[in-house]
Amino acid sequence: MTQTVFSNLNLFNGEDNKIFTDSYIVVDDQTGKIAEIGTGLTPQADKTVDLNGQYVIPGLINCHTHIIMDPQTPDGDSSANVVEATVRAIKHLHELLQSGVTYIRECGSTYDIDIALNNLIKRGELANVPEILPSGRPYSMTGGHGDMPNFGHLVDSPDEMRKAVRQGIKKGARTIKVMATGGVMTENDFMDDPQLSESEIHAAVEEAHHKGFTVAAHAEGNPGIMNAIKAGVDSIEHGFYVNDEEIELMLKKGTYLTPTIVGAWAFIEYAPGKVPDWEMAKISAAWGDLRPNITRAKNAGVPITLGTDAGTPFNDFKMTPKELPLLVEQGFTNFEALQTSLNSAKLMKITDQYGTLTAGKYADFLVLKENPLEKITAVVQKDKAVYKKGQRAY
Repeated sequence: MTQTVFSNLNLFNGEDNKIFTDSYIVVDDQTGKIAEIGTGLTPQADKTVDLNGQYVIPGLINCHTHIIMDPQTPDGDSSANVVEATVRAIKHLHELLQSGVTYIRECGSTYDIDIALNNLIKRGELANVPEILPSGRPYSMTGGHGDMPNFGHLVDSPDEMRKAVRQGIKKGARTIKVMATGGVMTENDFMDDPQLSESEIHAAVEEAHHKGFTVAAHAEGNPGIMNAIKAGVDSIEHGFYVNDEEIELMLKKGTYLTPTIVGAWAFIEYAPGKVPDWEMAKISAAWGDLRPNITRAKNAGVPITLGTDAGTPFNDFKMTPKELPLLVEQGFTNFEALQTSLNSAKLMKITDQYGTLTAGKYADFLVLKENPLEKITAVVQKDKAVYKKGQRAY
């Protein structure tokens, strides 16, 4: 057994609101797991990497991505064929890892490409990419948000949902994505349009929970957000118009909220004049409301996750770190913003191996020049070192 010790570092372990100075991390080179963490005198090992007083934090866990989408198009280009979409997805996985994302939950993938790529990663045939919790295709009503070429499973009753989810799980889906409301990228629906019914969503929840898997609901407005919460989903995705009644029910049920603020920010910042007027009008109307609503949910105690909706227009795959400063601008502390990544790990049920830097977990970590607890923009550093299972990837 060989070991590598990373020495002379300042550690943010992901769960304590402090920096452990003069620290070291010992990694088992065979397993990629942390064997020991400590401070003070550095132990002997087969190899030593001096990090020169830089800051080490856990790799970011992004629980809402669409690796098959093209962020330079108004609709994500779901019409691409399976070869084009797969090549694009692999490119995006590399970009995610380079930005500091070491694990993703895919929330809707054409042709079930994320399932195929996850299988390649597990077999060791695709390297230097984040690990994937795959969803396969999302589940949408006919004519709803998700009824796009090669994308959604179209279901129009609880029984159709039940069968489709069973088929998705058989193919390899390990989380389920349902469309509870309209959205920004589909012309003929709106954020406050309820789509899949409570009973249809509940059928998906029941089937997923039987297998120990989770359900994420695209839910931007009301009453769709409430329908999804009542149906028992594990996370509300976007939640732009979440209200006090829904927040109260989320607290009772333990529902997570994934705000994807950077996705909306990218629209406001880069999309004017480049997307259809109807698409721009939707996000512009929501931008002033979504930020205080998300902060109010956080202040009430709703667990907020790190997810960016990467792949939507102008929301590219290097933007995950930008979500954290945007959260701080809306009233999150630096520590609360950083905790969203750990909350993603909790939602995804992977905290036994990922999410914090402690002995026995995988050595997925980033090396930053500045202290993110003092300066949250430290995570946006473009030339950060990224380690996956103890091996430097970027």
